[in-house]
Amino acid sequence: MADTILRLKDITKIFPGVKALDKVEFDLRPGEIHALMGENGAGKSTFIKVITGVHQAEEGEMYLNEKPVRFKNTREAQKAGIAAIYQHVTAYPHLTVAENIFMGHQKIRMGFVQWKQMYDEADKLLKELNADFNSRRQMGTLSVAQQQMVEIAKALSMDAHILIMDEPTASLTKRESEELYRIARKLRDEGVSIIFISHRFEDMYALATRVTVFRDAKYIGTYDVDKITNADLIKAMVGREITDLYPKPDVEIGEEVLRVEKLGRTGYFKDVSFSVRKGEILGLTGLVGARRTEVIQTICGIEKLSSGKIFVHGKEVTIKNASDAQSLGIGLLPEDRQTQGLILDWGIGRNITLPEIRRYVKGVFIDEKEENKAAHDVAEEVDTKAVTIFDKASSLSGGNQQKVVVAKALNSDYQVLILDEPTKGVDVGAKAAIYEIMGELASKGYAIIMISSEMPEILGMCDRIVVMCEGRVTGELGRNETTQEKILELAMTKKSAERSAVQ
Repeated sequence: MADTILRLKDITKIFPGVKALDKVEFDLRPGEIHALMGENGAGKSTFIKVITGVHQAEEGEMYLNEKPVRFKNTREAQKAGIAAIYQHVTAYPHLTVAENIFMGHQKIRMGFVQWKQMYDEADKLLKELNADFNSRRQMGTLSVAQQQMVEIAKALSMDAHILIMDEPTASLTKRESEELYRIARKLRDEGVSIIFISHRFEDMYALATRVTVFRDAKYIGTYDVDKITNADLIKAMVGREITDLYPKPDVEIGEEVLRVEKLGRTGYFKDVSFSVRKGEILGLTGLVGARRTEVIQTICGIEKLSSGKIFVHGKEVTIKNASDAQSLGIGLLPEDRQTQGLILDWGIGRNITLPEIRRYVKGVFIDEKEENKAAHDVAEEVDTKAVTIFDKASSLSGGNQQKVVVAKALNSDYQVLILDEPTKGVDVGAKAAIYEIMGELASKGYAIIMISSEMPEILGMCDRIVVMCEGRVTGELGRNETTQEKILELAMTKKSAERSAVQ
C-alpha cells in the first residue's frame, strides 16, 4: 500500500448523551482525492473537526506522515498544513478578499501590516485558481462559488498540503461545480491531498479514487470508486437496500385546492399560471434563474404581487403577508432551513410548535405539557432522530433538521404544502425518508408543490410538472409523458410554450 500522509485509527469522540464517533478509521495518501460519505449524522463533520483540532478525541491515534500527532486547537492543525473548507463559508463580508485570505496570519514587518505584499500575494493565488476577480473586491460582493475559491486561496496561503472540502458543491450550479472539480484536480496534481465530503455520487465519480463510508458513527469500509456499484454504496451508507428510492403511491387526485392565474412580479416573473389538487404532487422546475422560488414566495405573501389572481378552493383570495397565506392553509418549507425554517438555538419541540403557539396558551401561560406532547408526537411521526425534543435544532444533522421543518407543517392546519428544494444537502437515506413522508402526505389529501433542481426526484415523485425559464412558464407535462430531455428543452425555452401544456 502506498505511504499515507494522514492516518487515523480507532478514533472515538463522545458528547453528553451520544457517541459521535465509535472507533472509526481513515487513511489519506499523498496527492489523492479521497471521498468521505455517509448519511447525515454518520459522524463525518465530527471526524473532520477532530482532524482540524476543533475537537479532541477521547480515544484513538492520529498520524501525520507516520508520526503521531494530537492537535489541541485549529491553529496547531493549520501549522501542520491541514485546512478545511466548509459548506457554509465563514467569511468577513465587509473586508476585502486579501484581508479574508490572510486573516489570522497577516504579513507583518516591524509592527506594520505589509498591505502591498498581501494584495500582491493574494492576487497571485487567485490567478493560479483562474479567479475572475481581484483581491481588493469586498468579500460580501462575491458569489458562493467565488467565496469558496477565496477559502481555497486562504488554505494555499498557509501552505496546506491536506485540504478538507466539506460539501463544497451543495450550493453550486453545475457549471460552478465543474470549475471546483478543475481546481481540485489541479491541486491534486500539485501534490495536495484532499478529503472530499459529499452526498452527491457525481462528485465522487468525478474526483475520487477511493471512498470511505461511515454509518451511525462507525467505520463501514473503504472502497475503490471504480469497483463499487451504486447499490452497494447505498447499502453501505444506510445499512439496507433502497430498492425504490421514489415511493410515489397511487393516490386518487381530488378537487382543485390552489390555482394561480397570470401572476406577475415586476422584474422577476410574468404570466405564471398553474394549479394543484388534493392528493397531487406538482413539480415546479427549471434551471438557475427560472424564478421558481420568487413565484412561491409571492404566493405565500413574503413578496408583493404585481399582477394576477390567486384562488383557494375556487374562491379568489388576497394574500398580503405570510400570515394571510397560513390562515388560508398554505404552508411553505423554505429552501434555506437553517436561516428561514428553524431557530437553531431553540429546542426541536418549540421549533415545531412555534407557528401554532397560540393553540397552547392557557390564560397568560403556555401549557408546556400539551405543547411538548404535540411536538413529540409529530416529531415521532416523521422519525426525527434526536435524544429529546428539548435538544437544540442546531445539534441535528441536515436531514433531521429538514424533518423538523416538515413536522412544523404537520403541526399546522395546512392544506397546501410548498416544499422548496426539500432534499437539498441531505444524504440518500434522508432523501428516501422525505420522499416517503411526501407520499404519505399526498395519501392524506395534502396538495403538494415541490420545487426541485434534481431531475430524478422530479421525474420520480411528481404527478404533473410545470417548467419555467427566466420568469415564464414554458410548459406543463403529465407524469406518463415526461422525460428528462423534454424538461430540459422546456427549461431552456425562453418563450412561453403553452401549446405543450397538458390539461
